[in-house]
Amino acid sequence: MTAIAPAAPITTATVAHRPGKKMTTALWTVQVLLALFFIIASAAPKLVGAHAAIESFDTIGWGQWFRYFTGVVELAGGIGLLVPRLTGPAAVGLTITMVCAALTQVFLLGAPALAPFPLVLGVVFVWIAWQRRDSIIAVRELLAR
Repeated sequence: MTAIAPAAPITTATVAHRPGKKMTTALWTVQVLLALFFIIASAAPKLVGAHAAIESFDTIGWGQWFRYFTGVVELAGGIGLLVPRLTGPAAVGLTITMVCAALTQVFLLGAPALAPFPLVLGVVFVWIAWQRRDSIIAVRELLAR
C-alpha cells in the first residue's frame, strides 16, 4: 500500500496574483497620476487653507477640523499609491473616501451634478485595489500577527 503525502497548505505565496508587464505599467501610470492629483490638487489646498476649500467645508458644516482630516486622508492615500506594499490598501481607503465625497456632494453640498466625478475615481480605485490585492492580503496578515 502506497502512502499519499498530504497536500501542501495553500498560502498567499501559492495563490499570489501578479499582473502582467503591460498591466503593471498601466497600473503604475494611473497610480502615479492619481497620486499627484491627490497630493497636489486635492490635499494641498485643504491643508494650506485655500479659500475655496474653507468655503466648501463651511458649507458642509462639520468645522475646519474636517477639512484638515480630509486633506490628511487624501495625502496619505496619494502617498500610499506610490508605495508598492501600500498600493492596495491605499486604493481601498481612497475608494471609501470617494464614496463619501459623492455622498457629501449630493446630501450636504446640494450639488448632485458633481457626484459622478468622485464615483468614477472610486471605480478606478476599486480596479487598482483588485489588481493590487496581494498587497491588501500582505498588510492584513501583517496586522493579524
